[in-house]
Formats: sequence, C-alpha cells, structure tokens
Amino acid sequence: MGITKLADLIRFEAPGAISHKDVSDYTGKVIALDTSIVMNQFRAATPSLNPLTGLFFRTLTFLEHDIKPVFVFDGRPPGEKIAALQKRAEAAGWRSPNHLGTASLQTKDSFHLLKLLGVPVIQAPGDAEALCAWLVRERTAEAVASEDMDTLPFGAHVLIRQLNAKKDSDIVEYSLPMLLEKLQLTHKEFVDLCILLGCDYCDKIAGFGPKRALRLIQKYRTIENVVLHINKQTYPVPNNWKYKEARKLFLDAPHTEIPELIWTEPDEEALVGFFCRTTYVKEERIRHRMERFRQIRESKRKQRETEITAGHSRQTRMDDFFRVLRKREQPVEAGDCGSSNRKKPKLK
Repeated sequence: MGITKLADLIRFEAPGAISHKDVSDYTGKVIALDTSIVMNQFRAATPSLNPLTGLFFRTLTFLEHDIKPVFVFDGRPPGEKIAALQKRAEAAGWRSPNHLGTASLQTKDSFHLLKLLGVPVIQAPGDAEALCAWLVRERTAEAVASEDMDTLPFGAHVLIRQLNAKKDSDIVEYSLPMLLEKLQLTHKEFVDLCILLGCDYCDKIAGFGPKRALRLIQKYRTIENVVLHINKQTYPVPNNWKYKEARKLFLDAPHTEIPELIWTEPDEEALVGFFCRTTYVKEERIRHRMERFRQIRESKRKQRETEITAGHSRQTRMDDFFRVLRKREQPVEAGDCGSSNRKKPKLK
C-alpha cells in the first residue's frame, strides 16, 4: 500500500517536487520496476485476461521508446510486514499471504517471459521496492516506476507513477531531493514522517493526519521527541511499537550484489512457444506485435541516422540499445497456438 496519504501531503505541501512528464522524456534511461505492482495493475484493469499478456505488450512498448526496463521481483517479506500482508490477503479473499516469498507459478512465468523479451530481471532479497530504490541510489538506474509511495522513504531519488507507455498519458514524477528541500527535512527525518503517516511495517499513532505529522516532525525532528511532547491520551502510542525496526528497514541497504544489466533482442520463436504453452493468445497476435516492434525500431533507426547526418543526434543509435543479440530460429508455420498439426518451436 505504501505510505498513507503521502501523495496528498506532497501535492499540498511541496508541489514543486512534482513534475508531469511524457513517456518520451525517459528515452535512453534505465528504469527499475517493481514487477508485482505491474502485474497487479493488469489484474485490476483486465481481470478476465492473463496479466502475462499485458506484461508482454507493455515491455515491448517500453523498448520501442528506447526505455531500458529492469524488472525486480519480491523476495521474502520482512517479518514486520506480515501483519499488513495478512490484512491485504483477507481483503482480497486470498487464503493466506506469502510469508516465505516462494515464487508462484505465475511469478516464474513472468520471470521467464521477461528473459525471453531480453530485459534484465533481478530477484530482491526482500521487498522489491527497496531494491528498486537502491538501484537508483547506486546510479544503476535513473528512476523507479511504481505506484507505491514507499519507494521515496527507501531513498529513490526519482519516483515515476502512471508510467503506462501511452503517448497521451500524464506521467507523474516525484523528486526526493526537491521534496526534502521543500519540507526542510533530512532523509532520516522524512522516514520518521512516513512512519507517522502509516506504513506497512508497523502501526501508527491514531489520530495523526498528514499535516499534524509533518508539523511535529518539522518541530521535534524524531519520533522519539514527538512521543515525548504529545498528549498520549489524545494520541495513544501503540503498544510494543516497532517504529525503530521500520526505520531500519527504510534506511538500510538491501544485502545483495547487483548483477550486470544487459538488454538483448527479444526471442520471437521462444515467445511464440511460451504463449502457446501458458495462455490462449493466438500465435498471429504475437507475431503481428513483434513485426510492429521491428518496424518501429527500424523507423527510429532511420530517423537517428538522418539526425546524425544532419549533425543533430543527441542519442545513441537504436542498434546500440541491444548489447547482445540472440540468434533466431526459423519461423514456425502460422496458425493458432492450439493447432495440433503445427510443429511447436523449440524453446531456448
């Protein structure tokens, strides 16, 4: 869920930290994405369709815009998050939350699909948004694309919301350095503010609205000092309040080694075979989308060659986008994936 009402607080108290962008503004940039957020968007928007299909189409659109996506998968959730996950599971009608972080079949399929699309995937040791933020802090990525605002207390310098790759979409970008400057807070003080607002890792002090929480942190600077100065009958402090554990989770870096990020050309034959096995998407639809992808790529390549010739090139050639190319197999016969008289392609 992220941080309760943080987006509203920023909009009213620090609007200068928000900017509105077009998808073309992220051309050539490495963007870290929380895969679970992306998949949940497709489940909510098109519950009757397999979210793997949406993941396929959106990833190709990112690549067409020369965006370099890095998809991060959740690992084992921290113990402090179990209560929030339990509430979320009950609200969604699930039997129980995934306490161990074991990959579901759909998660494994998502991982495999992204590999076939030629984009890097990373398994986080814990929450994916924490690792996404760490990629930005380490300058491995330039922004995090997520709908969860807790990417900001994790330390991501740039958070992008509503990055759906549509030309006319209103993409909202948050700048953490600008936000801290406008609120006159350090990052650690901002983390304490987010804990007071309400996060997934511990309870909050009941009765605190966003403005009150902000004013108290601006005045007293730490949760410890806030607790010393509030009326505890009006604002009761939770028993065994684990705000220190929550603070540590936000401030500590994930314990993992970041692999080298390599983008490769999508493997069309393997993608066709994958969708034949896992979904009801027809082969013609996959091949048509891949052909459109190649046409757009070629069009952009020619456009850049023209810019180079004219001396106005500001970006690398499209050919340089992919650092490794996969050798393609011979195309299989056209027809539905369910056709029994067609030889299925071999998977790489």
